[in-house]
Amino acid sequence: MHYISTRGQAPVRDFAGALLAGLAEDGGLYVPETWPHFSPADWRAMRGLPYAELAARVIQPFAGGAIPFGVLRRLCHEAYAGFGHPAVAPLVQLDAGLWVQELFHGPTLAFKDMAMQLLGRLFDHVLTERGEHVTIVGATSGDTGSAAIEAFAGRERVDIAILHPHGRTSEVQRRQMTTVLAPNVGNIAVEGNFDDCQDLVKAMFADVPFRGEMHLSAVNSINWARIAAQIPYYVAAALCLGAPDREVAFAVPTGNFGNVLAAWAARRMGLPVARLVVGSNRNDILARFLAANDMSVRDVEPSLSPSMDIQVSSNFERLLFELLDRDPEATAAAMRGFRESGRMAVPEGAWLRATRLFHGFSCDDAATEAEIRRLHGATGYLADPHSAIGIAAGRALPCGHGVPMVAVATAHPAKFPEAMMRATGITPPLPPRLADLYDREERYTLAPNDLAAIEARVRAIAQRNAA
Repeated sequence: MHYISTRGQAPVRDFAGALLAGLAEDGGLYVPETWPHFSPADWRAMRGLPYAELAARVIQPFAGGAIPFGVLRRLCHEAYAGFGHPAVAPLVQLDAGLWVQELFHGPTLAFKDMAMQLLGRLFDHVLTERGEHVTIVGATSGDTGSAAIEAFAGRERVDIAILHPHGRTSEVQRRQMTTVLAPNVGNIAVEGNFDDCQDLVKAMFADVPFRGEMHLSAVNSINWARIAAQIPYYVAAALCLGAPDREVAFAVPTGNFGNVLAAWAARRMGLPVARLVVGSNRNDILARFLAANDMSVRDVEPSLSPSMDIQVSSNFERLLFELLDRDPEATAAAMRGFRESGRMAVPEGAWLRATRLFHGFSCDDAATEAEIRRLHGATGYLADPHSAIGIAAGRALPCGHGVPMVAVATAHPAKFPEAMMRATGITPPLPPRLADLYDREERYTLAPNDLAAIEARVRAIAQRNAA
């Protein structure tokens, strides 16, 4: 399996090369050169498999010869062994035709653990084989940072620096990052929003001398391996509900578009996915695009669901590349125009193709809080603000015709105690392993939204750790 850039000017790489590169040198994102495909018989053969075994089989075609299957299987079993539910990503029925898939049973209580726990082990394997060391830089709107830090803390061949928007994550999200005092971990609070953090990460990769000096790599969903490691849970849910002999639909609370893109990838591989509902908060650029081909940037507004406080969804570029018939020049031109004008010109034909599968839905804070309250009153189920948006999206846009709708629950409600208390009068407790989180020492640095200042801090983290 080989990987090409969506913008066509970066080297072709194998899975291990794309893993370590993260962002392509031309600013594009790596995608498979060809898409693997499973037959109905292949899908049926995976029914009933333990999650780790299923994950290894689904990911193996993407790894190709770069990671032997025996190694991949072992890494998957190690990655999911510590999850807090034996099913890893269990399904809970909420209503007739509506299920929720809980993706928050990992060590940091968010769906990012589903991919990140495997990525940490993949990096370890590849770097050890090559005798190399990298500096990982990442941007987080709340959950990616803690999941990445948990996955990479203490690993000898990796330094990791995570940028988060100062004052724009929940306290639990921040403390899960800043209380990990491993010597290879550095946290940088940026005076700006998540899009600013994401732009700074991309700018560091575009700074060729700095990228080379630091041996930069990325674990945001710009890294293809993140997407590959998220595909299995969609497969698991679909197989539980009758696939490949029955279609299934998914509703996904979405910020950076990586999670729902993994569901699209599962469909591209032959899984019978009938509909994908993209749930947004008040930062509704994706919902506006799907409703009216309006991909225009507005100011990022803080919300009850901070992990979705995003206007520039990086992973949309991968879907755009497919919608434009894999034309790298057209993709690069569209992305340049988007950066220059704040508006993306998507050809009508490409937009119409997207709307045949994708449907948009948005909730403001009041509607999100009302959904949390309604759901708890009707079923006793506690959903965090992000998951509540996904559930509301699934209820609002069912597929019908007996097609089950699965809303993905992306975070544990205990990560957002203030929102849960306002909506339900309940403060969900943190699991015992995190019970002392508010008492732990924090370590992070505050930095301006300035590339030179951020690069200086990343360099200092790497030099400190090298010393």
